[in-house]
Amino acid sequence: MSEQQESHPNPTGATVRGAANRRGPFRSGERVQLMDETGKMTTITLVDGGEHHTHRGVLRHADLIGAEDGVVIADTAGNRYQALRPLYADYMLSMPRGAAIIYPKDSAQILMWADIFPGARVLEAGAGSGALTISLLRAVGDTGQVISYEIRPDHLEYAENNVDQYFGTRPPNWDPRLGDL
Repeated sequence: MSEQQESHPNPTGATVRGAANRRGPFRSGERVQLMDETGKMTTITLVDGGEHHTHRGVLRHADLIGAEDGVVIADTAGNRYQALRPLYADYMLSMPRGAAIIYPKDSAQILMWADIFPGARVLEAGAGSGALTISLLRAVGDTGQVISYEIRPDHLEYAENNVDQYFGTRPPNWDPRLGDL
């Protein structure tokens, strides 16, 4: 185990925090997928006091914060929505990006062909928007490590924000670095 992980008695890396971030009531700052009665999906980020406006009505974030995954709520016009936590693939496709992302079907191939496993130590050249970084962190788990180099400060900022958002905190086993590998 690395020094960085030993300093955290309760690991918050990919395995532990990733699972904890997908359970319990919805929290402010969390991404939620809304599915309307026609099956159309919209992803929003919950904010205290926030509202989601559509051409059909207004949905208050307060109605979701503290509610359980799968809850059905109505907007001001009575339109009903089911609120769900985004699946990993949905999260990747809806996250903010500054660079093109590695799509889930491609990251699966990368993980397989690179033989990424729990406990592996991985060096990533180019963090981009963080999509592959999240896949790598999930694959190496709390006992592995991912070191990501990114040459562009704006891309590194996107990656850091997306990784932090996905795991709910900065995984202690991730070392993002600005620079040329």
